[in-house]
Amino acid sequence: MAEQHDEPSRRGSERRPPSVGGGNLLWYVLALGVGTLFIASLFTRSPIEIGYMEFVRLAEQGSPQSNPEAAIVRAEGPEPKTLQVRYSNLRRLKIGPTEITGLIDREVVGPDKDRAGPQTKEFRVARHGLEEDGNALFSLLKEKGFVDVRAEDAPSVWNSYFTSLILLVPLVILVIFILRRMGGAGSAIAFGRSRGKLYVQEDIGVTFHDVAGIDEAVEEVREVVEFLKTPERFRVLGGRIPKGVLLVGPPGTGKTLLAKAIAGEAGVPFFSLSGSDFVEMFVGVGAARVRDMFQQAQSRAPCIVFIDELDALGKTRGTSIVGGHDEREQTLNALLVEMDGFTSNSGVIVLAATNRPETLDPALLRPGRFDRHVLVDRPDVRGREAILKVHVKEVKIDASVNLHEIAAITSGFVGADLANLVNEAALLAARKNKPTVTMEEFNEAVERVTAGLEKRQRIMHQEEKQRVAYHESAHALVAFSLPNTDPVHKVSIIPRGLAALGYTMQRPEGDRYLMTQSELESRIQVLLAGTIAEEMVFADISTGAQNDLERATEIARSMVMDFGMSRLGRVTYRQSSRFDFLAAGAEPHRERHHSEETAREIDQEIRRIIDESLVKVRHILDTRFKALDALAKCLIEKETVDTEELKQIIEANSPNPVIVPGTAAAARKSPPTRSDLPGVDGVPRAEDGKG
Repeated sequence: MAEQHDEPSRRGSERRPPSVGGGNLLWYVLALGVGTLFIASLFTRSPIEIGYMEFVRLAEQGSPQSNPEAAIVRAEGPEPKTLQVRYSNLRRLKIGPTEITGLIDREVVGPDKDRAGPQTKEFRVARHGLEEDGNALFSLLKEKGFVDVRAEDAPSVWNSYFTSLILLVPLVILVIFILRRMGGAGSAIAFGRSRGKLYVQEDIGVTFHDVAGIDEAVEEVREVVEFLKTPERFRVLGGRIPKGVLLVGPPGTGKTLLAKAIAGEAGVPFFSLSGSDFVEMFVGVGAARVRDMFQQAQSRAPCIVFIDELDALGKTRGTSIVGGHDEREQTLNALLVEMDGFTSNSGVIVLAATNRPETLDPALLRPGRFDRHVLVDRPDVRGREAILKVHVKEVKIDASVNLHEIAAITSGFVGADLANLVNEAALLAARKNKPTVTMEEFNEAVERVTAGLEKRQRIMHQEEKQRVAYHESAHALVAFSLPNTDPVHKVSIIPRGLAALGYTMQRPEGDRYLMTQSELESRIQVLLAGTIAEEMVFADISTGAQNDLERATEIARSMVMDFGMSRLGRVTYRQSSRFDFLAAGAEPHRERHHSEETAREIDQEIRRIIDESLVKVRHILDTRFKALDALAKCLIEKETVDTEELKQIIEANSPNPVIVPGTAAAARKSPPTRSDLPGVDGVPRAEDGKG
C-alpha cells in the first residue's frame, strides 16, 4: 500500500491563532499586579506612628482648649541626622479596638538648620492588646477636657475588602491561565475529555489518487464518500450507509493512509484518534472519553470518526483476569452503546483499522455497528508496480529503471516496505554521488531491506570463509537442481544483518497463494543442503545451520500437524490460533488435543520427513560435487555470484543436467485428466446411487 509521498506541512489540530503574548502572559499578569499595588498606594496616605505611652503623656497635659502649651518632643531619624520634633494640639480623636487615630501638629524644632513650622498630620497609635482597659483611656480624655472624641465606625465592606480584591484579581487571572495551560490532553483535569483531533479537508492533502495497489478496498470505501456528498442518491432507494467500516489487513498495507484519503475526499469533519487514547488506569475515564468523542461528532454531523488500532480498545470481553468491571471493558461497553444503542448517533460514520480482527469482541463486529469489513491485503505484482509509481514521483530515476521488474522481485512487500525500498535506493544513489537512481541501487536496496546491512569490514578466518562458501553453495546448488523451488537470484558470503555470515537469495517468479507437498519438501531439502555440505567437505558440522534446521523442522511439523501431508492421514493435530495478519509475532500457547501416543507418532513423522530429505540432498551433492566445489571456489574468490554466473558454473560442471539426481525414483504421478475423474463425462459416481 502506498504511503503519502508529500506529507502536509501542518495538521488541523496544530493550527494556532496569531500570537498575542502566548508565553509572556504570565509576566503581563505580574506587571498588572504590581501596577495595581502602586496605584493603590498612591491613594493611601501613611499616618505618623506615635507610641501609646507618648500619646498618654500628651493627653495627660490636657486638651488644646484647657492647655494650649501641651506638647511632647521626641527624636526622630538616625544619627547624625536626628531631628527634634514637637507634637501638640491633639484633636479629632477616634478610638477603635486596635488603634487610635486623629490629627496632630508636627513641628521640627532642632537642629536650627532644619527648623520647620508646624504642620497638621494624621497620626496613628496602635493599642492592640490594650483595648481591655475598662475605658480607662476614654475616662482620661474626658477628665483632661477633650471633647472632640468619638468611637471608630464599623468598617464598611468596601474598606474591609478593597485591598484584598485588588490583590485577588491578578491571582485569579494567573490561576485561569495555569488551568488553561493544564487543560490539554493528558492533564489531570482533562481525563474525561476526548483526545480526538479534528481535521478539515484542506489539512489532509491526501486523496484516492495517492492510494495505489488496493483498488478493491478503495472502491468499497468510495461509497462512504459518495453517500456523504450525495445522500439522496442512496436514500431514494431506501438504502443506508454503513454505520461502521472496519479496515483489516497486515501492518504496512496502508489502512491509515486509506482513512486519510477518505478524509481528504469526503469534505466533512474528520476526527482521528487511536484506540489507546481511550484507555487509562482509572475506571470510567475511557467511557467518559468515548461519550465526549461522540458528543463532539454529533454536534458536527455528518462527520467521520477514525479509530486507529481498534484492538487496543475492542478486545473480546471476559478474558480479563480482574473481571468484568475493569477499565477496558467499561470503555468497550460505552463504545457499543454509542455506535448502536438505544439512542444511536445518526450522521456519524465510524471508521476503524486493525491488524488483529480475531481478537475483537463479536458484539463490536456485528451488523449495525461495523457493517462492512474491508480487507486491505498485500498487493500483487500489479499493485506493487502502481505503488512504486506513486513513490518515485519525487525521485529522479534513470530511464533504465524497470518498475515492473522491481515489483516482480519484491513479492510479499507491502506499501511501507516499498516506500522504504525507494527511499533506500535514493539514499544509496546519493551516497555514490549519482545524478539519478539506477537499477543497481534498487537491486541493492532490495537486498538491504530483505537481508540487512552489508558488513564488508567484518574480518573472517579463512577456514570459516571456506565453510560459509560451501554452505551457501550447497543451498544454491540444490535450489537450482530441484524443479519445485524459486529461482536463485544471488549467492553471497558477505555478512549481512545481525547474524547472517552469507545468504542465498531466491526470488519467486510470481505471487503464490498455495504450496504443494512437493514444493514444501523441496524447501526442506534446500534448507538442509548447507549442513550436509559441511559434513561432506569438512567431516564436521557447525552452528551456522541453526536457523536452517529450525525452519526445516517447522515446515515438516506444519506438514504433519496442519496440512495432512504425512502418513498419519488428512488430519490436523493443531488448532490454528495464529494471528491472521501478524504471522511474525510470538505464537500463543496452544492446547493439545491428541494423546501422548499420537504425539510420538507426529515426532516420528517429522523425523522421517527430515531423514528422507537428508538422503535426497546427500545424493544430489554427491552427484554434483564437482559443481559444488567449483561454485564454492568462485564464491571465495568473488564473494558474490549472480543468476547467470551460477547457471554457467553448474551446467559446466554437471555431467547430466537433464534428470535431477535423487528425484527420478520419487517422481510423482501426473494429475489425472478430466476423463479419468469419476462422475465426469457420463461416468457415474458411487454416491450418486447409480450402478
